[in-house]
Amino acid sequence: MNRREFIGAAAALTATTAHGWEAPLPRRPYKNGIDLSIIAMGGIVVCGLSQEMASRRVAQAYDRGLNYFDCAPSYFNGEAESKLGEALKPFRSMVFLAEKTMHRDAKGAREELERTLRRFHTDHVDLYQFHAVSSMDDVDKILAPGGAAETFFAARKEGMVRHLGFSA
Repeated sequence: MNRREFIGAAAALTATTAHGWEAPLPRRPYKNGIDLSIIAMGGIVVCGLSQEMASRRVAQAYDRGLNYFDCAPSYFNGEAESKLGEALKPFRSMVFLAEKTMHRDAKGAREELERTLRRFHTDHVDLYQFHAVSSMDDVDKILAPGGAAETFFAARKEGMVRHLGFSA
């Protein structure tokens, strides 16, 4: 999918959602067997909503074909994770969950990952990312002995994380 196709799909999704159209959202199959909706729902959008409304929005998105959800513990001090985690309970085995951490040390990243798993009522996340990596200093801290990379690799080995990545 090129940039023009992506922007067109995003505009179409926005327009169809606003007008109540319920056509399925296009998906992109990957070589590793993952079949993702071309747009993710960010967990921050459930902040400030009642749990009932958050659950309704997630169910509507899922019913329209969205199966990629992205969140971070830093979104409103965990409110996004708690509400999205509850809302995703009926769908967890059928969605792709991406999470992030700002921690650059192994201990902090591990504690945050374990808290995230509890909030999402799950034993794993599909994608765990180093969040907001914006400098070589961040990279050095992440990769240093005792850095967050140690937690990432251990968590993947333990089955707590399927894929690893970063956001800038």
